[in-house]
Amino acid sequence: MTIYPAIDIKGGRCVRLTQGRADQETVYAKNPAEVAGGFRTAGSAWVHVVDLDGAFAGEPQNLAAVQAIAAVGLKVQLGGGLRTRAAVERALGFGVSRVVIGTRAAESEAFVGELVQAFGDRVAVGIDAKNGQVAVKGWVAAAGMSALDLARRMDGLGVATLIHTDIGTDGMLAGPNLPAQAAMLQAVRARVIASGGVSRREDVVHLAELARREPRLDGVIVGKALYEGRVDLPDILALAKAP
Repeated sequence: MTIYPAIDIKGGRCVRLTQGRADQETVYAKNPAEVAGGFRTAGSAWVHVVDLDGAFAGEPQNLAAVQAIAAVGLKVQLGGGLRTRAAVERALGFGVSRVVIGTRAAESEAFVGELVQAFGDRVAVGIDAKNGQVAVKGWVAAAGMSALDLARRMDGLGVATLIHTDIGTDGMLAGPNLPAQAAMLQAVRARVIASGGVSRREDVVHLAELARREPRLDGVIVGKALYEGRVDLPDILALAKAP
């Protein structure tokens, strides 16, 4: 299981939002690349980056910061505002290893299918759900479908990786929604990355146990718990690698 430490960028700074709300912002660092460098030093191979301005605006807004993060030497998984093929190509050209399509995946299966044909497993789909229903456009709008329904559609298109975020737990430090993640794993053949709610070491232990039962649980995104010192990155990286 892979640990994906998270960097959310807003206004060029490293921030976290509670449940995706723009008015619930905490700034943790002014230089996201320095944060990424710390993750690399701790032993991480990947970093999950969200361009929050891009998610709200509908097109990437912080690619210079993303490029600086990629230059640190981590593999970058990027989401936020990637709603055109040109935006995806630009991000990949900036050194991003995997792009995450969110809003557009709920709007157009044809768009996702085209990207999968062109870029293969460098394309992931982010499924952000509240009470099992998909939320889009920076989590401010409902897509009118269930998370499992969208997951099955994306799986059918050949999407290799799904990132399943439980909005109700994101940034709340209340523990992940394990039943929802297990249901997602049972619904699809794709790899699943769990996101939302990790608050302590035991949460990672429980997800690692789930990954041993369901090997398609590719990893977990950890954000606020890292920034607030509730988990230690080298420790959880070791936990995730344990047999």
